[in-house]
Amino acid sequence: MKRFIALCILVILTACNPQKKYSDFDYSYSRSGGFAPIYENLLIKGNNAHYSLEGQGKNIKKDFKISNEELKNIQTVLTQNNFKMIREDYKKVYDNISTIINVKKGEQTGSKSDASFIMEGDKERWDNITMVFRQIITSKVNPVTAK
Repeated sequence: MKRFIALCILVILTACNPQKKYSDFDYSYSRSGGFAPIYENLLIKGNNAHYSLEGQGKNIKKDFKISNEELKNIQTVLTQNNFKMIREDYKKVYDNISTIINVKKGEQTGSKSDASFIMEGDKERWDNITMVFRQIITSKVNPVTAK
């Protein structure tokens, strides 16, 4: 009986371990939702990145390295566009592909989403920030599949 309980605990602990990749990150860019659902994630921890795309007939998972220049560029763009001060709108939007950006490193830490859109005055800054993550995806993942 003791072995059975120990085995059950071991199975539970090992089953929970793969989720660490999705919760332990410095920067996170994700897109999800829509009428034909899509789930796209870019997670960056240090110089390691994990990209996954599921939906629209695609299923891609790729781990790759990010250069120190690319990390510095992300932080520069977040600072220049004052990520912390971007205002989210309060409208309810359904069947829309929304983008969520989480920052856990640096002075611009925070979480922003365009699920209810971004206030008109902050839209250009939001687009500048999302463009940095899209450029990383395009350059590191097969450009044909990263659209």
